[in-house]
Amino acid sequence: MKEMDLDLESIRDDFERRGIRQVKVAGADIDGVLRAKVISTEKFYGALEKGLRFCDVIFGWDIEDALYTHHGVTGAHTGYPDLIAKIDLHTLRTPEETPGLAHVLIDFHGENGRPHPACPRNLLRSIVARAEVDGFLPLFAVEYEFWLFRETPHSLREKAFRDLVPLHPGMGGYSAVRIGQSHALYRDILDTCDAYRIPIDNIHEETGPGVMEVALRYQPALDAADSATLFKSILKEIAHRHGLVATFMAKWNANFSGSSGHLHQSLWDSTGEVNLFHDPKSRDGLSPLGRHYLAGLIAHAPALTAVYSPNPNSYKRYTPGFWAPLTASWGRENRSANVRYIPGDDPLGTRFEFRQTAADLNPYLAIAANLASGLDGIVRALEPPEPHRGDASAGGPSLPRSLESALALLMASDATKTLLGAPFIEHYAETRAHELERARAHISDWELSRYFEGV
Repeated sequence: MKEMDLDLESIRDDFERRGIRQVKVAGADIDGVLRAKVISTEKFYGALEKGLRFCDVIFGWDIEDALYTHHGVTGAHTGYPDLIAKIDLHTLRTPEETPGLAHVLIDFHGENGRPHPACPRNLLRSIVARAEVDGFLPLFAVEYEFWLFRETPHSLREKAFRDLVPLHPGMGGYSAVRIGQSHALYRDILDTCDAYRIPIDNIHEETGPGVMEVALRYQPALDAADSATLFKSILKEIAHRHGLVATFMAKWNANFSGSSGHLHQSLWDSTGEVNLFHDPKSRDGLSPLGRHYLAGLIAHAPALTAVYSPNPNSYKRYTPGFWAPLTASWGRENRSANVRYIPGDDPLGTRFEFRQTAADLNPYLAIAANLASGLDGIVRALEPPEPHRGDASAGGPSLPRSLESALALLMASDATKTLLGAPFIEHYAETRAHELERARAHISDWELSRYFEGV
């Protein structure tokens, strides 16, 4: 169904023709997890005008549904009231893979009709609007690494997440043989994502047992975040069909590389025809506007690390020798830097790859933080430091190496509150403090092995 046809009568006709009787409505929580309901089409038609009630506990509990012990914008002190979920018809999908069921994304609003300050999609929408006022069209693409295992949700827990059987044994980076051996899986991923309008640019085997990488195609920023968020959810459903489970943990095993979630980005003019980062007359092909945007990315990276790396596990990836950036730095085609500048052979390909983020990112929040940082660099005409031509792990300001230090930087920075809004930052910080408390209460196998007898 074309966007221009998204009126109630056209939707009713299309649903009747396709035999659609239910709609899955889903919205992202603070961790980027889609929280959903399946409703009847009649309820859906009514919700198009009035919205849909949805308990705001989705912003008051963590990834395991444990209530936050810190008070943010919701909690026991508010009584967990209903939110108003507003349907974004632009995201309506009616894939043949789920006959009788349509899918749509929602934004969360308060009873007063205002966007809910903890809603990640609302935050990104507001930053995109800021860019559009200045005549910019931000384009983004997310690149994920994820691991697949021949397990089930039950077997994972029965094994206590140990001795897991990977999709393939051993290393197989870019292996044509592995692709052929998993042909049915690859075909399912490509076909299903196509049906869900999740554009895949390429997919291949990465280095490690059972690890793959997928690069999503560039889109306007909000669409890119929608695609990246949907991809995680859909990929887990596809894996289940093949007797597999998938993880997007930043670092699931100390012996292997972490799972990246890189963000490719560029700014275009409002027509979408001119890449504003590209300047063929400059020495390095980068326009002054592109340099200012780059400077903003680098300047704010340390203070926004808690947004880019949201979990204690995220920081296990910041290990020397594994290509995860350790400093706020940049370089031309330099994969050891936080920001890799990719000149491209033509204006279309000129872009930045933000390499700090891992696969556990919340796409809405990470893209919002990147875009807000870059726009601030433009407004203040910031200049980037000198590029790194070799190993960037020892050059430039260090990035925080723990969630505790990252959270301290986030809260100490007035700039982060200006970029993303004080209400959001304050609530987000409370949720990360909760994650830290949960981590501190856990006794790891490593601690038992090291200290049980030794001390």
